[in-house]
Amino acid sequence: MTRNQVYDAAEVYLQTKINPFTERLKISKTPRKKNISIAMDKGEEITDTIDNDIKLKWRFTEPEKKQKDEYHSANDSKRWFELVFDKKHKDTVMDSYLPYVFARAKAIQEEEKVVRLYTRGLGDDENDNRGSSGWGSIKMEHPSNFGTMAMDPELKRMVIDDLDRFVRRREFYKRVGKAWKRGYLLYGPPGTGKSSLIAAMANYLKFDVYDLELSGVHSNCDLRRVLLSATNRSIMVIEDIDCCAKVQNRGREPDPRSHNNRLTLSGLLNFIDGLWSSCGDERIIVFTTNHKDRLDPALLRPGRMDVHIHMSYCTAKGFDILDSNYLGIHESNPHHLCKEVKGLIESTEVTPAEVAEELMKSDDANGTLSKGLSISSRKRRSRMIK
Repeated sequence: MTRNQVYDAAEVYLQTKINPFTERLKISKTPRKKNISIAMDKGEEITDTIDNDIKLKWRFTEPEKKQKDEYHSANDSKRWFELVFDKKHKDTVMDSYLPYVFARAKAIQEEEKVVRLYTRGLGDDENDNRGSSGWGSIKMEHPSNFGTMAMDPELKRMVIDDLDRFVRRREFYKRVGKAWKRGYLLYGPPGTGKSSLIAAMANYLKFDVYDLELSGVHSNCDLRRVLLSATNRSIMVIEDIDCCAKVQNRGREPDPRSHNNRLTLSGLLNFIDGLWSSCGDERIIVFTTNHKDRLDPALLRPGRMDVHIHMSYCTAKGFDILDSNYLGIHESNPHHLCKEVKGLIESTEVTPAEVAEELMKSDDANGTLSKGLSISSRKRRSRMIK
């Protein structure tokens, strides 16, 4: 049975309206929820107002046991909310109040949402029903966020602004006739934070992440089936796109008449920027690579990879963030060795992952930073020799 979205929205919204005079409540919690849910019990009433003068009353009702037996086959008849108001306010309730209830319920659900990480072949959990496409999921507990990422501050601000602009432009995409999606290319050496940035994006937007291994996709038809099973408000991740032997250069693809029998670059392009790209809303596709120069130019153009983000080696600003994260040292009160360490970092190529690994080895700032100076000096000499 299809769930009644009005009922679901009212149930979420009314949790915020329960007052101290409510005598009976239903309390519950599921593994996917962060907080305990408090709901109205049978026969309870909650009052609300519109424009401070229009009074409404919500009442939760469910049939007695005998009635439940009579309605056993009709799930939507087992319980309901009654909304009582003066009939002269019908237009206001329908045109303003109920849309407001929907909006508030959506905002509450987004705040409580648990981000999930999907992959193929993991097996379904009890909360997901995507077995036909091979998706299984676990709770994504990656703690990365934009505040802790050792990225250039201006680049970080650009990414956040781009994400904010994307999620609020539903009507813009509809008006200009474009699919509501956004493509990102993250490129740079290993250890520069590409996976951490994806996790930060997901945690910031509260979007689920679908990790797609193209090596496990056998044909263009299989690719369409797998990608169409992903939900809206999600991030599809295709890592190391340059390493996938199946996605060949278009000039070397087999006979087009048999293209659906195998995975090809044309098949991938058709999904991310062709007719199939319109099947779904508010989706982000993230590609990663260590070698941008190896990618077919057809993949790189706007509409496919709209935003190219270079994940570079650690900078002085990036070190300040890592220093604060791991040693609790802040720019306002720096350690006397920080300036020297930052000077060496700026003059060599060291990844944020390498710096973080050194900072994790001890809580002693003096010892850690002194050892970091020694390692940075060796890297600098090695680079000069090369």
